[in-house]
Amino acid sequence: MQNLPPESDDSQRPDRVEDYFRDGAAPVEALLWWQLERQDALQTALRALFQGPAGLTRLRLWVFFELMALRESRLTREALNQAFHVLRDEVLDSVLKRLREAELLAWDATGQTYAVTPLAQQVVGLLQPLTQEQAPDGDLASLLAGVAGAHQLGTLQPAQLQHLLAQLSRLYDEFADAIASGSEFALRRARTRFEKALTLVDRAGEALGAIIAQAESAGEARLERLARELGLAQARLLAMASQFNRALQQADRQRVTLGSTGITTTDVRRWLQSQGDLASLLQGAMLRPVHPVLVAQRDLVDTAEAEFERDRPVVADAQALPQGQVAPPGELAVLQLPPEMGQMQALLNAWTAAGTTEPQDLRPAVLGGSYARAAYRAQLLPLLGDPQARHLKGATGDMARQPWSVRWSAEQGEVDDEFIRWMSRGVLTPESPAS
Repeated sequence: MQNLPPESDDSQRPDRVEDYFRDGAAPVEALLWWQLERQDALQTALRALFQGPAGLTRLRLWVFFELMALRESRLTREALNQAFHVLRDEVLDSVLKRLREAELLAWDATGQTYAVTPLAQQVVGLLQPLTQEQAPDGDLASLLAGVAGAHQLGTLQPAQLQHLLAQLSRLYDEFADAIASGSEFALRRARTRFEKALTLVDRAGEALGAIIAQAESAGEARLERLARELGLAQARLLAMASQFNRALQQADRQRVTLGSTGITTTDVRRWLQSQGDLASLLQGAMLRPVHPVLVAQRDLVDTAEAEFERDRPVVADAQALPQGQVAPPGELAVLQLPPEMGQMQALLNAWTAAGTTEPQDLRPAVLGGSYARAAYRAQLLPLLGDPQARHLKGATGDMARQPWSVRWSAEQGEVDDEFIRWMSRGVLTPESPAS
């Protein structure tokens, strides 16, 4: 194998990319390598922006982003001098020359103006995350936004789904490691990021479903397969929520409370982590020496004698248990249902025994006694013919098994009763033997 020179020595590196491989040939059969070869102009533009020291790279990026933000389609040199008046002329000339060589700017010699090229539009789309604030979950958010946006524009590529799938797999392994660690603090940190990732994936769920349906209709097998694998990865993340809950509950059970203060070991650890210098807590700890207590033998004897001679409570003598006594007479009170249910069943049984086949007015079954009794009887009527209550035992089941059903009417009118003046009309209809 050929020994390559150190990475910092660019002059002695091989001129051909094939020299970097063991067999002396590039992997032209790989799809990714073929795609990179097609984007040679884009790679050249990126290399022109990022080549050199860090300060010079930041300067080029700043000028490039400011140029892309200008609204004029044709830019004169006077306009550029005004837009970048904070730069020295020779520095601006150097950056503009680099952008022209990378084909990010086009120079019109006839009109003496600059113009942004389509290649620059592609580059600014790639470098857009450099101008955005990076959140802890920005990696997943940018991938999901790229997939959803590309799907809406119809430019979705399998490589985008592959990158998103790889990121979801890495997140799953990260969360699984946090669960396996058993550390409460690691679990809570991972749980916060897990909830954010789950929220992002849920919001992109509709887009993933639409991608699957579109891939099926278009016959794109690879895109459909990757979309379905993304659905499985989403399901794995959803199933991990219960694992987080169990792991946190286990950590809560292992937490120890220090005495009756209510302070737990978690509180102590959180307080220790908030301290900048733990060694400073020991300052002054050894300033007070140990004070030994010396007691003579006579003092010990005197204390022991006083302990033996002091008054102690006399132990009470054992007493026999008292004699048994006859229990006083009493009655066992059993909860009974109100008599109105039995009265209503007696009336219904009388109508059934008489062979009544015509509907009967429900007023005789409801009215009688006070208003509370009439209201209670009216509440019993829905039990008639109730299929669920028929299987119950006792008076409630007997009421439900009565061969009668209630039918209320929308009409209302006066009734001849001492406690009720107005009542809805209704009838009690006997059920046929077939029913």
